Amino acid sequence: MAEQTGRERELADLAERRRRWEATTRAATRDRRERFTSLSGEPVQDVYTPLDVPDLDYARDLGFPGEYPFTRGIHANLYRGRMFTMRQFAGYGTARETNRRFRYLLEQGQTGLSVAFDMPTLMGYDSDHPQSLGEVGREGVAIDTLDDMETLFEGIPLDEVSTSMTINGPAPILWAMYLVVAERQGVPWRKLRGTTQADILKEFIAQKEWIVPPGPSVELLAQTLVFATRHVPQWYPVSISGYHIREAGSTAAQELAFTLADGFAYVEAGMRAGLDVDAFAPRLSFFFNSHIDFFEEIAKFRAARRIWARHMREEYGAKDPRSWMLRFHTQTAGCSLTAQQPMNNVVRTAYEALAAVLGGTQSLHTNSMDEVLALPTEHAVKVALRTQQILAYETGVTDTVDPLGGSYYVEALTNRIEARAEAYFREIREMGGVVAGIENGYFQREIAEAAFRYQAEVDRGERVVVGVNAYVEDTPEEGIEILRIDPSVEREQIGRLMAVRECRDPEAVAAALAALEAAARREGDVMGPILDAVRAYATEGEIVQALQRVYGRYRETSVF
Repeated sequence: MAEQTGRERELADLAERRRRWEATTRAATRDRRERFTSLSGEPVQDVYTPLDVPDLDYARDLGFPGEYPFTRGIHANLYRGRMFTMRQFAGYGTARETNRRFRYLLEQGQTGLSVAFDMPTLMGYDSDHPQSLGEVGREGVAIDTLDDMETLFEGIPLDEVSTSMTINGPAPILWAMYLVVAERQGVPWRKLRGTTQADILKEFIAQKEWIVPPGPSVELLAQTLVFATRHVPQWYPVSISGYHIREAGSTAAQELAFTLADGFAYVEAGMRAGLDVDAFAPRLSFFFNSHIDFFEEIAKFRAARRIWARHMREEYGAKDPRSWMLRFHTQTAGCSLTAQQPMNNVVRTAYEALAAVLGGTQSLHTNSMDEVLALPTEHAVKVALRTQQILAYETGVTDTVDPLGGSYYVEALTNRIEARAEAYFREIREMGGVVAGIENGYFQREIAEAAFRYQAEVDRGERVVVGVNAYVEDTPEEGIEILRIDPSVEREQIGRLMAVRECRDPEAVAAALAALEAAARREGDVMGPILDAVRAYATEGEIVQALQRVYGRYRETSVF
């Protein structure tokens, strides 16, 4: 029998000491409940020791910040060098109203713009479409034509701000509008900084906003990757989004695994389109949810960086270290907010924001306390922004990199979430990839089962939600102002749209749409024709219809 190493003897001694502790000191205590689990249903031990990370190799598994495998962060000095970007999701009513909100947020110290679009815009409908009735400007800003986009950014120099646009199916169209606004401001595309979410696979998995079927959707995304790589080099053409997967009810491991699987699918699409992986991978970014289970979320972010680095280097052959770096934006969990006792949401958001920062996020959005009731008021938005500023400048958590690195609990959680994600990757590969999984309902079933488990725990009182199933108050909380969208907004927006249609050159619009349809039919570049259609003031809905005439529509198979 081989002689034990020093490390093995140390662990064996520790295991014996733990057994004695459990039999004596621990045995004399009683827990307040029989079973402890994370928000995702994973068991949580009473204490963590080196026995829970026996194979941890610092150089292999952690490394130093700014170096492979980036577990401890993609920047060597993280927030000591540059603070995380502070964004507040904003958009409601008309472009004119949202422009005023943008200016207000910039005056309050926000460092990046994040555009929320209304439901018709997200679904590719013009504001006067029958499906848009009652929804115009309700959940975000209504954008029908280039005229709206020009108004949205009026007086905001696009070479001085970073802009994030949460748009997916119609992303190439809204991005084209933004590019043309930059042209008209005299701003070269190479100076533009920002992100289009454009993550269409997660739409089929979780959020359900698409304009064409999954296959053509991925190919459209590949074309935007090519266009951005060649013409808009500082732009992130896709923000691969776990946020909505988590909001749909997934566990932390499912959010991580399904999001990274989507990311790998986009890498493969870009390579199929003829791009070298190192030409575009550094401009891929991610968007994660920061939920209320504090340590699980921190571990999720750390595992994400390590998984991405390893797969990009070993599976996809990326040689540029920037291609190995997982950059991500974080938004606190909307689904954790409660309509009951909404002031409690300020506290929930603060803890979730802290988890994101301790996990090493590059930018952050903090939800407003009233978002569970309506779009946020200016007061609520300011409190949410001040939450970030206090976190950044008063708490001291930004003064060192990865302060929880080396914690037995955090490292064990990081390893476990990574292992769960790798198991999901194997399942997805075996079924033929992400698109195949969408078409057979795999992702939808997995998320539905996780959401059902969580809700059952809440309903049984096994998981406490303050103000909902514990510490409940009979009288509603007073003083919560609600932002209400006046019905006149819809009439005003439709009037703007009709005025644009009357003033534009109909022959130029028809020619541009015909050229777009022809390009799509021959499987050629569509970004150029979309830009031409936008310049001619074709509406979003008209451009979408031209694409649908070629690619068709998609009807999801029901999952029970």
